[in-house]
Amino acid sequence: MPDFILTNARIHTMDAAHPTARSIAVRDNTFLALGTGDAIRSLLPDAEVIDLHDRCVIPGLIDAHLHAEWTALGLKNIDAEAPTLDELLRRVEERVKITPKGAWLRGHGWNQNVWGGNFPSKADLDRVAPEHPVYLTAKSGHAAWANSLALKITGTTSSTPNPVSGEMLREANGDPSGIFLEDAMNLVGKFIPEPTAQQVADAMRDALPLFHHVGLAGVHDFDGVRALQAWQILNERGELNFRVSKTIPVTLQEHAIALGIRSGFGDDRLRINSVKTFADGALGPQTALMIDPYEGSTTGNRGISTCDKEEMFEHVRQASAAGLSSTIHAIGDKANHDVLDVFAMVRQEERTPRLRHRIEHVQLLHSGDFKRLAQLNVIASMQPMHATSDMLIADRYWGKRSAGAYAWRTQLNAGAMLAFGSDSPVESFNPFLGIHAAVTRRRTDGSPSPDGWYPEQRLTVTEAVHGFTLGAAYASYEETRKGSLTPGKLADLIVLDRDIFSIDPMAIAETQVLATMIDGQWVWQT
Repeated sequence: MPDFILTNARIHTMDAAHPTARSIAVRDNTFLALGTGDAIRSLLPDAEVIDLHDRCVIPGLIDAHLHAEWTALGLKNIDAEAPTLDELLRRVEERVKITPKGAWLRGHGWNQNVWGGNFPSKADLDRVAPEHPVYLTAKSGHAAWANSLALKITGTTSSTPNPVSGEMLREANGDPSGIFLEDAMNLVGKFIPEPTAQQVADAMRDALPLFHHVGLAGVHDFDGVRALQAWQILNERGELNFRVSKTIPVTLQEHAIALGIRSGFGDDRLRINSVKTFADGALGPQTALMIDPYEGSTTGNRGISTCDKEEMFEHVRQASAAGLSSTIHAIGDKANHDVLDVFAMVRQEERTPRLRHRIEHVQLLHSGDFKRLAQLNVIASMQPMHATSDMLIADRYWGKRSAGAYAWRTQLNAGAMLAFGSDSPVESFNPFLGIHAAVTRRRTDGSPSPDGWYPEQRLTVTEAVHGFTLGAAYASYEETRKGSLTPGKLADLIVLDRDIFSIDPMAIAETQVLATMIDGQWVWQT
């Protein structure tokens, strides 16, 4: 492996002890030194010297919450994130033309709130796909939409009961409407033919260059066991030029414990992180668990609890005793409150502070819970783009409570560690869109101007980048190996077409990655 010296660059290290530099040396797969060009050259006189012509260099970015299998397979399915219902139906109709009759049509990304707030129905899909079963998941991932043929194939009828933690919406006569919320999604979803681990591995392989293209050197993957198998297959093939920290579904927790697996097990390419549990649903379908009812609800809707608090405590307690940290999905203020209560009880039993528990999303907190993540040393794993994507429906469904929503500044000031991600495919996996959202609290079209949505929650560029570097590395027990351009750490970096620390923050969203290095090797270059 050749040695490199990158010189004449605007290097932002994310290392507080040495925040900037003009040159950096790479030996094998680690950073050797920072400094001036002449001093660095004396250390590696035979190294290849690359003049970056004043380009910006930052650490390789880490997405702390991404669904890799879902994202990779979704790239091959219908793009259901359409501005209108008619446009989505047109896309379904186009896919019908090239798909054998009777084959399933899959897609992701629809959001009824963009279309006015009313859920679509099976009849809408029936008009364009009467001879293909169709199953489309919502942007939130907490709702699904199916057509009549899909319901017939799966035996879903008016007599089908709702599961405990889900709901099948019904028409006036009691027949299924075609919309399924939370666990009710499985009434149809479980019948769809599943890809093999080899097929998932192939899809992930095809997605890796897209991740490299936007500056990602690694992810925390929140998909299931098949994704873990796929990552291992890529590693065995020598095709995993990426870093993966893998969560374990809570349904497999007892097996992980029986095998003696602990958080942090693995190597620099693939390692085990936390056990993943769901406490509630999502904002879009109004299934996030709330203390008070949703604004305008005529039924007193407070959302759905997807895991009983006592059951959640038992899961976390058992995992903790076995050396596994827990990460729990919580959107609504009641869900976050309950999860914090669970972590508080478990912290009292833990004999070591080693375990780095997390809450995924932390979208809405009651003011009484603002400081509890920091007090309990619980990581706030958040996705900045959710704020700008959801701001209008947050105002509609949460009203004034939105002042405590997506509150990065509140958590940072309280002393909590922030780890940032995208929740792809719910949002784009381009981290610069996330950094832009964190810094501006505005959409790329400039709304809401001039200061953004609840602008008091904005972060500096350095703070936002920290969430995608050292914050994410800390959340996977790897802050001593990656997350900053520090001598001795793994040589993961990216070269940008602009200095995001000095430009108009609105221009951050347009940032292009010119090159991505992982383990001292260029995996992407323009």
